[in-house]
Amino acid sequence: MKLLILDAGHCLSLALARESNRRGDTELVIDPATRVDPEALRTLAPDALIIPPLSRPFSVPPAAVVEHAEAVEACMEACRDVGIPLVWCVCDQLYEDGHDSPIDEHVIPAPRDEGLRRLVATGDRIRAECPEHLIVRVGPMFALEGSHAWLGELLDTLIDGGTVPAETDVTLCPTSADAVAMALIGMLQQQACGANAWGSYHLAGVEPVSAYTFVCMVRTQLGTRLEGQGENIALGEVKALSHHHDQPLRRVLNCRRVLEVFGVHQKPWRLEVGRMLDTWCRAREDVACQATSQGKDA
Repeated sequence: MKLLILDAGHCLSLALARESNRRGDTELVIDPATRVDPEALRTLAPDALIIPPLSRPFSVPPAAVVEHAEAVEACMEACRDVGIPLVWCVCDQLYEDGHDSPIDEHVIPAPRDEGLRRLVATGDRIRAECPEHLIVRVGPMFALEGSHAWLGELLDTLIDGGTVPAETDVTLCPTSADAVAMALIGMLQQQACGANAWGSYHLAGVEPVSAYTFVCMVRTQLGTRLEGQGENIALGEVKALSHHHDQPLRRVLNCRRVLEVFGVHQKPWRLEVGRMLDTWCRAREDVACQATSQGKDA
């Protein structure tokens, strides 16, 4: 199976590259652009085109949201014209007001924010004009490297002694980019074998947690690992924010359908964060050892 993913530096693109490299049944083509034309699709002839999510669309300039929406629609038109399935990953922030209970796939987001409404309109076009599509709604994605890599940004800030603001009254499901990559390949492999299960799916991990608790856990785990390596670093602090005083916001996606249709189990974010922190600390220790060895040789 050949897959084409856009936005080469995105953390999901890098995660898909790692996952495809360890498999023998998937070829991945990565394009640095954010859109593709029909001619390129005909030449590459991928089994699907994947578009990574615009992370935190509520916090970026409106022009960036419009640009992303227009790029997705251009890709959708190209996929429709050539007959290539489209996979669009979408940030859970489209559910601006959240919900008291986990949000099912059939619930179409209805945000008040103009930029978020623009992304919803793009989803409406995809559902209406491109039958072979997967709209995959994900929670806040985290990874160690690449753009939109939340965890990597947290670690850099904490190591530098900076302050990390995080909401205490927003409950969400942090989502590992590696887990999303593994799930997408599994879903598309089944589609290639005739599953014909197109539509919208939620893929957002398990164990809802406040943004503040998530960041605090990362800080604690990082400190423990660094101490175990003999490093005494004054890590930055976590600043508690509260924006929803009257009603805490719960933005939790119900991921039951992706399990029922494709057999995809959500990965606990605690295990994924722990694994990534182990990887990060090993790399840091290796760099320190190399520096020490080079110093002795000099």
